[in-house]
Amino acid sequence: MPLDKPAIRILIIDDDEDDYFITSEYLRQIEEYSLTIEWSYKYSDAIEHVKSRGYDIYFVDYRLGAKTGLDFLKEAIRLGCEEPIVLLTGKGNKEIDIEAMQIGATDYLVKTELNADKLERCLRYALERTSYLKALRANERKYRSIFELSKDAVFIADKALLFRDFNAATQDLLGYAREEMQQLSIYDVISEDVDKKLLEKLLYEEGEVNDLELEVQTQLGEKKICIFSLTAPLDATGHIYYQGLMHDITNLRRAEKANLMVEKLGATGRLVRTLAHEVRNPLNNINMSVEQLIGTEAENDENALYLDIIQRNSKRIGDLITELLDTSRPSELSFERCTLQSVMDDSIADALDRITLQRINMQIKYYNEPCYIMANKEKLKIAFLNIIINAVEAMPNDGSGELDIEIDSTGSMHSVKVKDNGCGIPEEHISRLFEPYFTSKRNGMGLGLAATLNILQSHKAQVDVTSVVNSGTTFLISFPSL
Repeated sequence: MPLDKPAIRILIIDDDEDDYFITSEYLRQIEEYSLTIEWSYKYSDAIEHVKSRGYDIYFVDYRLGAKTGLDFLKEAIRLGCEEPIVLLTGKGNKEIDIEAMQIGATDYLVKTELNADKLERCLRYALERTSYLKALRANERKYRSIFELSKDAVFIADKALLFRDFNAATQDLLGYAREEMQQLSIYDVISEDVDKKLLEKLLYEEGEVNDLELEVQTQLGEKKICIFSLTAPLDATGHIYYQGLMHDITNLRRAEKANLMVEKLGATGRLVRTLAHEVRNPLNNINMSVEQLIGTEAENDENALYLDIIQRNSKRIGDLITELLDTSRPSELSFERCTLQSVMDDSIADALDRITLQRINMQIKYYNEPCYIMANKEKLKIAFLNIIINAVEAMPNDGSGELDIEIDSTGSMHSVKVKDNGCGIPEEHISRLFEPYFTSKRNGMGLGLAATLNILQSHKAQVDVTSVVNSGTTFLISFPSL
């Protein structure tokens, strides 16, 4: 049973009807295809045919009255025509041939040299090439769409790791304009020198990087944790370039840190409640015994002195146990609608004497609109005050201290940032910062920040602390907005 011939729709664009008949007659001699041949002698009509996408291939005469075949070719390309266009001319012209190919013509044929064999070869070559190019363009559009629409930062860099192409997510992550990005290298956005050296070492030894966790710094100075991958394919000329991807896991790491802190506080709370129970039982016995002895005939001045000492210290132990229990369990608070700005103003007012005496330079920057939250104003004021006082105490009193307090909003979240340029906190102490009785102060008890975290958690706030030794500490507290 004979195979069906491929159906091909051909439009011949030529203002000379005789030339159209000659060309179409050669085409009809081709037996490999089932051809439908039509004629257009007007430039404007031919352009409308291109817009309708009604043909598989176009044969265009170079001379079209006031227009030329090159004009038609340029306009068809501008309209997004992907079908092959073959330029026909009365006599060969190398310059026109080269220009036509540069614009996008599939082939260039001289009318006096036409025959059925040459046109069959032209058809076969043009259709195969176009099919190949269409597949390439489809793949390019698909992968370009993936590139542009990816939520992860996807980029291309040269051998020196300078950014050469990147998607919108890369700019959103790093905060740079396109022109600024093209002046940067990957090394410029990595915040830690040790990470830069590790990346350089891996590229030198292995030629690529897979799932490396790095800290990058945005244009505004914010640090973000990313999973970083980099591969090194070769371009068409055999030179190395890099394809990279950065997946932002900052929020994931913050959530892990917050969950770890909740678990640690939960374990600490259970231990505290157990100890409090065990201590209070014998303490109650001591208190009852002291009460029995006070006022008896056996009491004298010397015994009264000792009993008073026992009673006062027993009360002190009981108060310490109560205070410890209060810092280890969530507070049951009453909430009302208020603004973060008003609560922070009250906290700053209470700390103002300390700030003035310490000769701290304070900068306050508030969001223009009220940042409403549900809060217990008194408790939240204490939490902010503890953070501010800690910042003040971490800075020198020689007038060089800088305290920045900022309230901002992203719509769904309101944030409070308290930043100082004090002595900083060692990395190994950051994870223990909110533990009860952990302190680096000489006379501190280590309950202030533990109580602060308890209050903030009661307000469903997230706390993130970053610090650099001898450079300062930043507390970033995020509240759900109303």
